[in-house]
Amino acid sequence: MRLALLAGFTALIAFAAPVAAETAAKSAPKVVYLHAGQLLDQPGKPPRGASTVVITDGVITSVSDGTIPAPAGTTTVELGNAFVLPGLTDLHVHLFSDGDPMRERLEAATRDREDGAYLAALHARQTLEAGFTTVRDLGGPPRGVRALRDAIDAGAVSGPTIVNAGTMISVSGGHGDGGGLNEESYGAFAPHDYNNLCNGADDCRRAVREQIRLGAQVIKFAATGGVLSNVAGGLGQQMTSEEMKALIDTAHGFGRKVAAHSHAAAGTMAAVNAGVDTIDHGTFLDEPTIKAMIAHGTWLVPTMLAPETALAQARGGLLPPATIPKAESAAAAERQSHALAIKMGVKIAFGTDTGVSRHGDNAREFALMVRAGMTPMAAIAAATVGAAEALGREGSVGRIAPGMPADIIAVRGDPLTDVTRLEHVDFVMKRGVVVKQAL
Repeated sequence: MRLALLAGFTALIAFAAPVAAETAAKSAPKVVYLHAGQLLDQPGKPPRGASTVVITDGVITSVSDGTIPAPAGTTTVELGNAFVLPGLTDLHVHLFSDGDPMRERLEAATRDREDGAYLAALHARQTLEAGFTTVRDLGGPPRGVRALRDAIDAGAVSGPTIVNAGTMISVSGGHGDGGGLNEESYGAFAPHDYNNLCNGADDCRRAVREQIRLGAQVIKFAATGGVLSNVAGGLGQQMTSEEMKALIDTAHGFGRKVAAHSHAAAGTMAAVNAGVDTIDHGTFLDEPTIKAMIAHGTWLVPTMLAPETALAQARGGLLPPATIPKAESAAAAERQSHALAIKMGVKIAFGTDTGVSRHGDNAREFALMVRAGMTPMAAIAAATVGAAEALGREGSVGRIAPGMPADIIAVRGDPLTDVTRLEHVDFVMKRGVVVKQAL
């Protein structure tokens, strides 16, 4: 009996040993040594030469000069002479829009929300592979964007970290009003999709709370008309100053930052005075408005790619006729407006309004920023440390430093001398996981 028990105990130990070893292997930290040819670890400061970044379980643990050999049992990522920098951030995307307005119009009656979810997952992957490891989604179906955000965070879907706004808040008849549908369509959608509309200060407080209830991490509202809306005339101010103040104060009370879709200077000035965090578009800025933005510390997210894309689409018959004069007006004004803002020293954070343009083309914005007067370094800083500050996430976005998530990209050549190098990202790591390697 004793021998039988001993044999059984020995067998149990023999069985348990590989299980224990497997458990230990699974629990052992994953350590990666990443070797860079040049390293821009802190955009805004000069790049380093050959460097080694050590990553443990997806978090950066050290950044050192020189090429340090990786110890046994660790993983090495050799990037040769590549230029390595933090993952980029785009503060204005629409993952549920596909950058093809004609297709969206033709398929509007046949595409279900489920179809949109799969397309959004594709757009997220395209965005990540373009080097953008964090995005702020400023308008889409609230539950859909929230679900995509959570699926990416859980590792079920590949894409950038999403900071989501849900649906843009608008006054009735304004840029964010999806009205203009026929009676049957409006009746079907209105009870569910139109809780973003508000009229009066109290109603705008309610609209903010509705978006937060649906999972919004940031709030967006339409201060002015918009180029792509088919129901709002012009690009002037649409929401009152009182409505803006009530909306912004409510969002801030819930710990949410606020983005204002704004074109005309009067609407922008009202939003700035009401305490908005970012002005998105800022197409018709003047000196008094820019001075107010500087005084309040308001960020400009210029989305220079959007008006040029919209104008080409409108003239090509891909957008309703009502959008053509607005697109022409916006495209003509934005270059001068943004150049003036840059010259005067307003804080700039990177954003594209992708979803108007094609997903994955986000980096085309860099060349437009340089054309408007920014240096390549300043443009890169706007998409890293600047965007992180505008988001309020300096501790997790925009730098390659100990304690930061390992969101890292690499390109061939030097984007500090040719910023268009960023249009062809060759390597992408998100939270320590390599998702693209073409070096």
